[in-house]
Amino acid sequence: MKKDLSPRPRGRPREFDETKAVDRALEVFWRLGYEGASVAQLTQAMGLTAPSLYAAFGSKEGLYRRVLERYQQGPGAYTWSVFTEEPTVRAAVERLLRETAHHFTRRKQPPGCMISTALLRCAEEHQPVADFVASLRTRAVDVFREHIQRAITKGELPAGTDAEAMARYHGAIIQGMSVQAQDGASEAELLGLVEVAMRAWSPPASRPRAR
Repeated sequence: MKKDLSPRPRGRPREFDETKAVDRALEVFWRLGYEGASVAQLTQAMGLTAPSLYAAFGSKEGLYRRVLERYQQGPGAYTWSVFTEEPTVRAAVERLLRETAHHFTRRKQPPGCMISTALLRCAEEHQPVADFVASLRTRAVDVFREHIQRAITKGELPAGTDAEAMARYHGAIIQGMSVQAQDGASEAELLGLVEVAMRAWSPPASRPRAR
């Protein structure tokens, strides 16, 4: 009986769970940063070879962009829903900052925010990635401004309120909370900062009349 010597079809590349792989890469990028995370560390965490990583995501940058998308859908997803769930913009902002203090200091994940303080300075070849992350931070300020401006239009805030300044102020608060969380600040300490930040929403104390 003659043996079948015809070539056998090659097996397909080993399939992998993309969501799990991206979640593992997210933890590495979050902990080490974009420049600090090597391809070797990423592939080890994801259970992939380097060729498989490049085949699936195109490049380290492609993987990072996918990770940022996953971050906004997962750990960072809590953020903007407050504006549709709270009755006033003030209540929404206070809740957002309080939840931020909690999420930035959770023990089950790296401290701080993956976006707020990512790639503030980087090597020139990574500038496109830094620009992309900066655009995400800019969008966050835009969301603040849009909701604050809407509150002004509705009469919830005084007509003279500077929506741009307030939006940038709260963006700076969140970035500062991220830095302090990375430096070891506790949830209670960040909540103290929130208490101070919310005073910006209180009307200025009336000055005594001159006699």
